[in-house]
Amino acid sequence: MSEQPALVPDRQPLDEHAAASARAYAADQRARVDVLASVLEDIAANGYPSPETGVLWEEARDAHLEHLAGEQPRRVA
Repeated sequence: MSEQPALVPDRQPLDEHAAASARAYAADQRARVDVLASVLEDIAANGYPSPETGVLWEEARDAHLEHLAGEQPRRVA
């Protein structure tokens, strides 16, 4: 392996709106991952939930589709 440091490509700064959008997206993704991590930690500590306490996949799908239908379309900058 080479002892030379890896070349870092030049970066182009973002305008304020693009930077704010990137930060908001990162925060949203971080929150989703935190929720997933907490669910996995709960399963590891307590086992799988019983099927009787769960939500049918059809109901979850329909609720998610309704949520998606109500979202505002994403703006392309």
